[in-house]
Amino acid sequence: MPNPTSDRCVPRDENLVLVVRHSSEPHDGLGVRSAPRDAANQPRALTGTAGAGPWLVVIAGLVAAVLGLQADGLAQSNSPGGWLIPDWNKAPVTDATRKAAPRRSLTGMWGPAAGPGAGTQASGVQLKPNNGRPENQLPYTPYGLELYRSHKALEGADAVLPAQDNDPRNRCEPLGMPRYNHYNVRLTQIFQDEYKVVILYHYDNRWRVIWTDGRQLPKVVDGGVEIAGEILEPRYFGYSVGRWVDDFTFEVQTVGTMAEDRVWLDSTGRPVSNQVRVTERFQRVDYDTLVWSETIEDPKVYTKPWETLRLPMRLHDPRTDIQEYYCSPSEQENYNKLFGNTAGGK
Repeated sequence: MPNPTSDRCVPRDENLVLVVRHSSEPHDGLGVRSAPRDAANQPRALTGTAGAGPWLVVIAGLVAAVLGLQADGLAQSNSPGGWLIPDWNKAPVTDATRKAAPRRSLTGMWGPAAGPGAGTQASGVQLKPNNGRPENQLPYTPYGLELYRSHKALEGADAVLPAQDNDPRNRCEPLGMPRYNHYNVRLTQIFQDEYKVVILYHYDNRWRVIWTDGRQLPKVVDGGVEIAGEILEPRYFGYSVGRWVDDFTFEVQTVGTMAEDRVWLDSTGRPVSNQVRVTERFQRVDYDTLVWSETIEDPKVYTKPWETLRLPMRLHDPRTDIQEYYCSPSEQENYNKLFGNTAGGK
């Protein structure tokens, strides 16, 4: 029996019904859910209940992104049995309510300040959506442009039909760094101690370590990175080292990521290579506000560095329940059989 509280990349074939969470859980394309069932194992009506929230039944997961469904928001008071639901209706921080930020601390559960849809980024990285407008054209190298044209994405200005795409995400491959920062950023948990900062991403239940113990950033070489004369493997999250610029600004450098044939930058097929250096800044503006920014420098793919992200985040109640959101290869295959191949003319 499918778990009605779990996000999946594709639907089960038992119902031929695709559902997406309307309100607090927008999706960017393949994020869909299986219809919950009753005691007789029959598809149950998807009405708003305290446990499930309001739902919208659609015939394809992509409809959510195409129509641009907006979050209605759920009040934090909706906490059946003590299981708190995300509160996306927080009052703005004002001079009267603003509290001082703690020194050198990012710890907390954070969500996009403008609501969960603000972190979806289905149209490309937040600051440069792939919409064909001149101001959002990227500074590709000739190789970078060739690489972009070889990518067949389901979103963006050059989107293709479902059966024609070659997005590694749709094979349930790890997104890699920095794409995890550009894919359905919702509730993100950050923990830290004296040696490291750890980020828990919602999508695919992934976690990432940023070292703060003074270790050096590895040197990028062919086939991976060099650390103290030893060659180590490339990694999906790369090798991250962070430092406090001041008491409220944390800067992170990441290198040693996977090669361009394994990962994309965003859901529209923009590329990124294993030569990329990702610089992130986390600025704790006040107690309730964190601004997460990112710049990439990839001389193999882009002629100059450019900024991809500047996302204000709001602090959430640390007791808030986070629903599972993962990709299942078998359900991806079912989706392609039932909908993707048909839409692609196969």
